[in-house]
Amino acid sequence: MSDTPSQIAPTGTAASEMTPAECGQKLKELFPALFGADKPLPLKLRIQADIQERAPGVFTKAVLSAFLRRHTGSYAYLIGLTKATQRFDLDGQPAGDLTDEHRQAASDELKRRRSVKEAQREEQEQAIRQRAGLLRDFERTTLTQANFCALKGIAPEALEGLLAQARQDRIDHPELLAPKRPATGPGRKPGGPRRPDGQARADRSDRPDRRGNGRPDRPRQDQARQAAAPKKD
Repeated sequence: MSDTPSQIAPTGTAASEMTPAECGQKLKELFPALFGADKPLPLKLRIQADIQERAPGVFTKAVLSAFLRRHTGSYAYLIGLTKATQRFDLDGQPAGDLTDEHRQAASDELKRRRSVKEAQREEQEQAIRQRAGLLRDFERTTLTQANFCALKGIAPEALEGLLAQARQDRIDHPELLAPKRPATGPGRKPGGPRRPDGQARADRSDRPDRRGNGRPDRPRQDQARQAAAPKKD
């Protein structure tokens, strides 16, 4: 008996009509040890040639390439790549070491994506705050709509849409639009009294005793005078 894996005959959807999602489902059915794992396993290099050899005619090159690009570019696959040391073949068996270079490339790509996502989030939050400011100004203005739009540099036909979105933002993102509490600054004790100039009042326990300002207290002064007075016989 030959140890060479047997070929799989084409079945089901025609290869030319298969979508990347259908391709992934078919790969799970044909090679569950590799594509059916709970977490994506690092693929053996040139795995596409192995798939075409084991399942000739089942997948077109274009469909298989599209699926593999999406599969190996997913967050789950990249995260797994940063932690793995081995690649795996269609039977789920180790098929070569994973190089430090490939692990680092996966790590760099994850960092790049997180950076892009963070920049997008900040941009979205800024847009929400700008719309909120526009709505506040519109609710307070005494200008006509045309003059208000001219002042803000907004096309009149775009105003209603921006205001409607700003009203929805109040519902969807209250945490971004809540008034900010003043921060506790230097010289101010949290919850303590504050002078008109913003400086905190000094703690009375830190003040020097008034009797230490160069004027002795009355009892000590009287005792000194009595000691200096001449004694009567």
